[in-house]
Amino acid sequence: MGDRPTCVFGCDVFDRRAMRERLPREVYARLLEVMEGTGKLDEAIAGVIASAMKEWAVSRGATHYAHWFHPRNEMTAEKHMAFLTVDGDGTPLESFSAFELIQGEPDASSFPCGSVRSTFEARGYTAWDPSSPAFVVRSERGGTLCVPSVFIAFDGTPLDMKTPLLRALSALEGRALRISRLFGNRGVRWIKMTCGAEQEFFLIDSDRARRRPDILHCGRTLIGAEPPKGQQMEDHYFGSIHHRALGYMEEVEEELLRLGVAVKTRHNEVAPCQFEFAPQHCEANLACDQNQVMMLTMRRLAHRHGLRLLLHEKPFANLNGSGKHVNFSLVDSEGRNLLSPSSNPRRNVQFLTYLAAFVLGLWEHGGLLRAATACPGNTHRLGGHEAPPVIMSIYLGEVITRVLDRIDEEIDQIGGRRPMDLGLNRLPSIRADNTDRNRTAPIAFTGNKLEFRSPGSSQSIAGPLTMLAAIWARGLDWIGDRMEARIASGMEPKDAALEAVREAVRVARGVIFEGNCYSPEWEAEARRRGLLVAKGPTEALSRLIARENVELLSSLKVMSPGECETFCQTRLEQHVKWTRIEMGVMRSMLLEGVLPALKRSAALEAEALSAFRAAGLSPKGDPLEALLGDLEAVRDGVRGLEGSMEDLKAQPDLFEACRASEECVEVMNRIREAVDRAEEACPWDLWPYPRYRELLSLG
Repeated sequence: MGDRPTCVFGCDVFDRRAMRERLPREVYARLLEVMEGTGKLDEAIAGVIASAMKEWAVSRGATHYAHWFHPRNEMTAEKHMAFLTVDGDGTPLESFSAFELIQGEPDASSFPCGSVRSTFEARGYTAWDPSSPAFVVRSERGGTLCVPSVFIAFDGTPLDMKTPLLRALSALEGRALRISRLFGNRGVRWIKMTCGAEQEFFLIDSDRARRRPDILHCGRTLIGAEPPKGQQMEDHYFGSIHHRALGYMEEVEEELLRLGVAVKTRHNEVAPCQFEFAPQHCEANLACDQNQVMMLTMRRLAHRHGLRLLLHEKPFANLNGSGKHVNFSLVDSEGRNLLSPSSNPRRNVQFLTYLAAFVLGLWEHGGLLRAATACPGNTHRLGGHEAPPVIMSIYLGEVITRVLDRIDEEIDQIGGRRPMDLGLNRLPSIRADNTDRNRTAPIAFTGNKLEFRSPGSSQSIAGPLTMLAAIWARGLDWIGDRMEARIASGMEPKDAALEAVREAVRVARGVIFEGNCYSPEWEAEARRRGLLVAKGPTEALSRLIARENVELLSSLKVMSPGECETFCQTRLEQHVKWTRIEMGVMRSMLLEGVLPALKRSAALEAEALSAFRAAGLSPKGDPLEALLGDLEAVRDGVRGLEGSMEDLKAQPDLFEACRASEECVEVMNRIREAVDRAEEACPWDLWPYPRYRELLSLG
């Protein structure tokens, strides 16, 4: 790396520093109001901002601009438009108007949208999101100014992931501010959700990856026998980073620095060739954009190092999968982390209030979090090899759980006849990191934040963040209503809060689990407690249209009932389409590679056996019979696969098609068992695809 990180950080971002330097003072002040949600953008100042943004972008090498948005395919999209225009006299000019900054019109016909529109209804609009700064992505011949935007249909229906996220964040932040005001914090102007998403990924040699159709087209191995040495020795975790991976990670970090993304941590993960980046936390909407920027940068730079980036949740069977641990909290305008325990008893009451609100929301609407993480790759990851199970529960740690339980106990004892001990001096002091971490829990309190471990590594964090914010807003509403009623009757705010926390814990106690979430007993216990156990994507995604969840999202103005329906449809379609792709790739790999290899192997084995017998030798067993058995099993697998593909194609209803796709995945898993047995028996030089032991080595 050349320049010091502090010298290049954010140089390709039109951030507050660049705005302050290039915008008139009054325009900058009004833009800040818009960014903080206290003002509204008008076209008069937008023209000044557009001109300054264009001049800044051109100075950074940009020749084009694009409204950069998040369609419902977990990716990002952009339509590049040139700054260059030619007037009537043929004079070349560089222009970027207020209208071009505020609004764009990409063709919306081919983006996932459920049943909200027909293919011929192509018009869609992008609209600038001022709360996330524009940035320049450089290329070999210039660069593109990317303007973060929302994406809506002609009638205003959202077609993206960002619009629901912004709505959910607004709902959460307003309700968190209400609680703060009930505690008498009049000086707090705003409360923001903050986030940091740990990004796990695999790196493999690109030449070997190119010889694997499943990796190229599906991002994971559809066949492949387990190697003799996988992750049994646990020697990769936090080990010395291979020089090829380190060179790649350093270049990614250097480019992310220029784009304003501060990567705080890099290290080896558990599985061979698995790694992790962890960024510094920032406001949730910006964190979502930055995570997408990180994935785009990682994809773009991998080929320079002869590497293939795998963001699939389960690229290799029987090895750890890759997640995206979403760490989140709330921070107020005074810089206080509202999930940070304090030595100040008053602050601790507020901490417990915000925490209990989330627990309550999780208890009532945990199905939304399960639905938000039901991406195709997570079907193979959740519940195995250190991935959290599909049951949404929360781990708070022994100390905080005991505090909550004893609050309940003490309030029962006093019965309102004596003043509550506002100092909580008979309860254990709460401080950061006073308990061990539970890596088996989907959600855990980790000292001064909550960590949601279920999202998949390929996912946009917009979906999980939307649902996290929505259920938290619901819990804050519940507690806020009870606090207001008690305060109105003359109770002190701290007393009212503790009463509400006590009630919330009583209602939601079943979602708090301090044990081993991997244990077989936990599933039965979770069902007994009334928790959702949605193992397949069909059942998980059905929670998006469950009555109580639709009512929540619509009441918070996050999604209308129709938007919930279409969002569910796009997710169901995603699973069905991915299954069809994987089945087609597996079929071609078996027909074009595996079966010919097994036939050649059988012919060589038959020839060798004839030579043995001609020499009067009789080998023990019959290796040819075993090989022919494998060959026939694979042939049967192809026939079964083709039958399943036809059955899936014939399903008219999306829910039925998704259920059928789950059955198809089981068919593919059974076929894989036969293929992997055959791989182990097939000579090295005849097997058509690089094996695990080759793929899982950067040497």
